[in-house]
Amino acid sequence: MKKGVKVAVFMGSKSDSEVMESCTIELERFGIDYEVKVSSAHRNPDGTRKLVEEAVESGVRVFIAGAGMSAALPGFIASLTVLPVIGVPIASGLPGGLDSVFSMVQMPPGIPVATVSVGKAGARNAAILAAEILSINNDSIKARLNDMRSKWREG
Repeated sequence: MKKGVKVAVFMGSKSDSEVMESCTIELERFGIDYEVKVSSAHRNPDGTRKLVEEAVESGVRVFIAGAGMSAALPGFIASLTVLPVIGVPIASGLPGGLDSVFSMVQMPPGIPVATVSVGKAGARNAAILAAEILSINNDSIKARLNDMRSKWREG
């Protein structure tokens, strides 16, 4: 990963890109540098591990991982870092993506994954949550968040 990237967006396969695009659009709106990586926790655990290690070394502060069915990717990433991991359940198995939701919310103690809503709305919420985390030390992002909330209240 390039230096300066604050959010690493992972997905298990390219088929998840349509859902995760909502995330990248929102990150761009907040002016947050990000990179997208496609890597499966099941098919390529060593490659995924290497990508996570490189991301941490380059200065990434938050991970967002979209996953369907077993939802192993967010948990695997969380097992490799102490940085925040936000999981986006993607509907691909049970109706409504319930299998993904159940997999993410049943993480073992000590391996937390913040889980947002399913699908495109979840991907967007993941970006907003990442922005909120980064806003702790970034007044520019905080101002954009406050502006967004003001516009929502105005309707």
